[in-house]
Amino acid sequence: MECYAGQAQLPAFLGQCDILLCVLPLTEQTQGILDSRLFAQLPRGAALVNMGRGGHLVEEDLLEALASGQLSGAVLDVLQQEPAPADHPFWDHPQILLTPHIAAMTQPDSAFAVLLENIRRHQRGEPMLGEVDRSKGY
Repeated sequence: MECYAGQAQLPAFLGQCDILLCVLPLTEQTQGILDSRLFAQLPRGAALVNMGRGGHLVEEDLLEALASGQLSGAVLDVLQQEPAPADHPFWDHPQILLTPHIAAMTQPDSAFAVLLENIRRHQRGEPMLGEVDRSKGY
């Protein structure tokens, strides 16, 4: 397995992606990251799946990348505005599949154990699992 990390390795990573899956948190650094500059670094005909946040995607740039053939398609679970207005161009675009913001549904069988453990940790005054670090933006 080959690993890539950081801005310096992003072009090498993107250059070998047939499908780019975005699950990033939305921070100042990731706002608008899915834009024409990034799409140009993907192989021609690559596809995009955005399960992260709507703020990652520059929607006009996606439409241009699809029209030019730079991207072959996109699956979007999140949008800038949810729900999207009835006249939003993504609704009937033949190369875009919209899903109803359900890409990461909570699974009760695994969530209950974490919830129970966090209740016990809270009662003991210990740090809980999965705490949000607001200083990082997520």
